[in-house]
Amino acid sequence: MDFAGHPEAAGKARQYVRDKLGPDHPALDDLTLLVSEVVTNALVHSVSRQGGRVTLALADCWESVHVDVVDDGGETVPHVQGDVFSESGRGLLLVETIADRWGVYQDEAGRTVWFEVAYRRTRKGSRAPCPPQRTSDEPPRPQDSAMRAAAERAARTVSDGLRRDQGREPAGRWRLVPDGLKQAAERLGVDPWQD
Repeated sequence: MDFAGHPEAAGKARQYVRDKLGPDHPALDDLTLLVSEVVTNALVHSVSRQGGRVTLALADCWESVHVDVVDDGGETVPHVQGDVFSESGRGLLLVETIADRWGVYQDEAGRTVWFEVAYRRTRKGSRAPCPPQRTSDEPPRPQDSAMRAAAERAARTVSDGLRRDQGREPAGRWRLVPDGLKQAAERLGVDPWQD
């Protein structure tokens, strides 16, 4: 994405990152901050501020995001300033701290400050997050009723099997604690011996 070398380019670059990665991207906040810092540096310290251009390239590589910010170059090479108490000059310090790798190079396209931010992605189909737990004062959700119905059917199936196996020590056969079924049925609010 190309931006004119004007102050509003930093805000447009932040919006571009949010639009491209989406609100749920695990590295969104870090990347938005670092892009803002590096684009601002390009606007303040390069020839791009004199009507030139700043180009932002973003590549999500599954578990890391690679970012290039290309400007029109300048008299100095971007570097980390060591004074954390300075009013300015902390942009590349943030890049050095947050990014996993970063660097600067110059070619015919201009000067490029690049960085990579690694992240962990939840892979589709790997492990779904647990649903939120309902508090006791909340009304039951539709899925609660379905789970309860399934649990009641399971308790009835087990109780029917126990009734058939009376006298054959089913608790031992199924490796059940003798009172376990009764306790489970009580927790569910069902009668395991009910027809």
